[in-house]
Amino acid sequence: MNKLDWMTAIVPRLPPAVDGVGDYALNLAKQMRQDFGVNTTFLIGDPNWSGQAIVEGFPIQQVTEQSSQALLKLLSSHEHSTKVVLLHYVGYGYAKRGCPVWLIEALEHWRKATKSQNLVTMFHEIYAFGPIWTSQFWTSPLQRNLAARLVRLSDRCLTSKQLYAEIIGKLSQEKHSQIPTLPVFSNVGEPKNLASLSERPRRLVVFGGGGPRSRVYQHSQLALQRTCRELGIEEILDIGPALDFEIQPINGIPVVRLGIRSADDISNLLANSVAGFFNYHTEFLTKSTIFAAYCAHRLLPVGVWYEGKNGDGLEASKHYWLADRYHHRMNLSEGQIVADNAYAWYEKHQLSVQAHTFFTYLGGNLSGGDHVRNQVSSVGFN
Repeated sequence: MNKLDWMTAIVPRLPPAVDGVGDYALNLAKQMRQDFGVNTTFLIGDPNWSGQAIVEGFPIQQVTEQSSQALLKLLSSHEHSTKVVLLHYVGYGYAKRGCPVWLIEALEHWRKATKSQNLVTMFHEIYAFGPIWTSQFWTSPLQRNLAARLVRLSDRCLTSKQLYAEIIGKLSQEKHSQIPTLPVFSNVGEPKNLASLSERPRRLVVFGGGGPRSRVYQHSQLALQRTCRELGIEEILDIGPALDFEIQPINGIPVVRLGIRSADDISNLLANSVAGFFNYHTEFLTKSTIFAAYCAHRLLPVGVWYEGKNGDGLEASKHYWLADRYHHRMNLSEGQIVADNAYAWYEKHQLSVQAHTFFTYLGGNLSGGDHVRNQVSSVGFN
């Protein structure tokens, strides 16, 4: 096995910017440093990002502009110090319309110029699509073309959803047959020795970015009211960036707006609440850091129905409740079973498990030996 001491990770942004992919990449790097002694240099793909030269002990470099020349210059400076580049890919993170031509062109030139380094890509997204009146409809062909080129450039690919793994397999033209699907982990910690729901304050949390929380308050009022009423909720906490509208009380319960808090603060609040409410497409829950945080803190995850199918080992009424579809009166004893199921599902791909998988893929036999397959066989493949 190749020894992995140092890697280069390409990300759109890192803290202090609010960016889920950046948080994911930073937490993964911290875990790999802790568990395996791997150091990481981050390359920031947003020239407008503002932050420190060192974040959490990791050196930071940043493109001066979004051009292939700017990224190639940074990659070339790492040619003799690192054997592997880990790209965290989400098209919209590197280009306004989700078409980062500059990024893919830079990586194509880099691969032609170097023989000693490997490229591993974590696909947080692949490409978008939408109805004809949206920009996604018109940019989807180029997004798909860029994703296909990136898939074939990469020595290994990982992703967060089974459907994505299947798409990557097809785009690779049989180059990639082993594609781990790793549901995202909690960006706000994974505490142990969590109390049962009956021992916690009757508190409900609405956590996340502005968009997901706005959908909760503007489109899920009846489901949220029912949840609070039947679980006997006495306090509602809103955690995340400020919204541009006033949040009305739910069943007469004022919503306490806490704003942006540290990961430790959020973890403590979640660990002392009974339920976490979300409005997120249930077919894509493995991509939701909000859902991951609820599961990791053994809360009862409660959402609303979206047309779609179960996937990635998740089932409604087993791992989460749909407050607008649940046919029985909610109660904490049944909710505890659901919370425990969600927690058990999460533990199979918690951060330490994922760090092990990434370490194997980044520093192991990158030609695809049995050792790699054995290490990740429990995670799931296309």
